[in-house]
Amino acid sequence: MKRFNYKAKDSAGRVVTGEVEAADMSSAAKLIKGKGFFVISLTPKIDNPLSLLRRMREKITGSDVATFTRQLSTMINAGLPITEGLLILRSQSKKSMQRVVAQLLADVEAGDSFSNALSKHPKIFGKTYIALVKSGEVGGVLDAVLLRLADNLEKQQEFGSKVKGALIYPVIIVVGMVLVSAIMMIFVIPKLLSLYSDFNATLPLPTKILIGMSSFFVKYWFIVLALGGIALYVLRLYKATPEGRRKIDELIFKIPVYGELQRQIILTELTRTLSMMVGAGVSILESLHITSEVVGNTLISDALIDAANQVEKGFPIAFAFSRHPEAFPFILSQMVAVGEETGKMDEVLTKISRIFEVESDEKVKGLTAAIEPIVMVVLGLGVGFLVIAVILPIYNLTSSF
Repeated sequence: MKRFNYKAKDSAGRVVTGEVEAADMSSAAKLIKGKGFFVISLTPKIDNPLSLLRRMREKITGSDVATFTRQLSTMINAGLPITEGLLILRSQSKKSMQRVVAQLLADVEAGDSFSNALSKHPKIFGKTYIALVKSGEVGGVLDAVLLRLADNLEKQQEFGSKVKGALIYPVIIVVGMVLVSAIMMIFVIPKLLSLYSDFNATLPLPTKILIGMSSFFVKYWFIVLALGGIALYVLRLYKATPEGRRKIDELIFKIPVYGELQRQIILTELTRTLSMMVGAGVSILESLHITSEVVGNTLISDALIDAANQVEKGFPIAFAFSRHPEAFPFILSQMVAVGEETGKMDEVLTKISRIFEVESDEKVKGLTAAIEPIVMVVLGLGVGFLVIAVILPIYNLTSSF
């Protein structure tokens, strides 16, 4: 979304100025005309750092989209026209969402379909969301599709919060360890070094290692930061290439415990999305293509594209999934085969999604249980090394008197 400054005339001929947010200049002009103004000039607004911070704070979250979907579904189900529903939501939503709803309302009133209006906001409403709304419009069941979408978005938010909540403790511990180590190396150890130099103490090996590390960080901290920045930049460039992203995604899956957790999380979202799309009337072929574009791992995305190609050639979906054991577990192809035989693919995919979600919960607990003792052991070794390196020279000094 971009911001534009405008100068316009109202119905009484008075000149008014203001600011509007829209995807492009033509959409901004539509919004201004929707207020009953005649546009005189329209120019893009140049953002300053403070406005960028404000925009980050006002960023539209998945929770905002889920709330919008739930409320719109309720209104349409109650018999309100979509324009009236959007008009009500424009005044009830939070400020950042109000601008999006206002533009959706302007596009729909101008004759666009709701799905086409949504497609102008790809960063807020994904391809899956738009495809489902389009299928609901074609089938005349938009309220039911929006209801399923709201349920799905809320489950995604709940599941994501659960995973983040379980991992926050280990992350805080690791960050704390890094900060304490940096403070020790930069501020505490150099003072101990000057103390030992005054007494001409003979330093043991652990103390020499610690002082050497501290001196290096104090003198060359900018080199360390520069090398870290360069390494991150090179990694981003490598990840931007198809081969690099695939290699990194493969490596993530090979990380003990964490890699399998990532696979389970992706498969949970994948099967839940496929179930929702198939249940809403989207063809399985189109569903596979759409999910391959939105899934967060190249390995699984490529497997979905190949599965779509196999289905297009006439092969069963279960067979197409079974060709990629590196991406899809055996239970998925088994359950999909059951769905094909019974004709209840959406129900089967919903069940397998729940299985993956339960397994993901167990993996999260397992990861947390594995990280905590590892962190404590590393922390204990680090503290023990610091104590030995600091106390041993003092012990040598006192024993020499």
